Amino acid sequence: MLLPFGSSTILEQTVDNLLNSRVDDVMVVLGHSAAEMKKLIANRPVTIAVNSNYLEGMSTSIVAGLNMVSDNAQGIMLVLADQPLVDSQTINHLLDAFTTHDKGIIIPVYQGERGHPIIFASRYKGELLRLKGDIGGREVIDRHLDDILEVNVNCRGVCVDIDTVGCYHLERSKLK
Repeated sequence: MLLPFGSSTILEQTVDNLLNSRVDDVMVVLGHSAAEMKKLIANRPVTIAVNSNYLEGMSTSIVAGLNMVSDNAQGIMLVLADQPLVDSQTINHLLDAFTTHDKGIIIPVYQGERGHPIIFASRYKGELLRLKGDIGGREVIDRHLDDILEVNVNCRGVCVDIDTVGCYHLERSKLK
């Protein structure tokens, strides 16, 4: 998250893409190296939570973030911080799909492959809060296959996680 990416870092780019979209509120959940990351985004209009249980898996970060979401929210977009290539236009496209369709789970698809971020209608908040271990929302998705809208996008970033050194160098080299 702290590695240089473009003119900033992976984390900053991801946060800025969200802030430049029509997302109403951006909540950032920090775990490992939280103090350093907090300094990077402290001047941005985001709400920050520190997940001291991050070693227990992704679900603990999801729960920490959900605990900050207003009960009045219509939807919850789960965004992976290691996806700085998901641009604001793609985020807005997903938001448009969420607001114009009756499906409760919106999943981006790039060239036939599902990706992130995923939007869940607020009715799924309780199920997401009960997640345990190193899983994301897949368990909830699998229980509600009839409530999914797959949205085709032209952004390969929805399928690119920068979670290895090799992937980092590959994606960074494409920016030059």
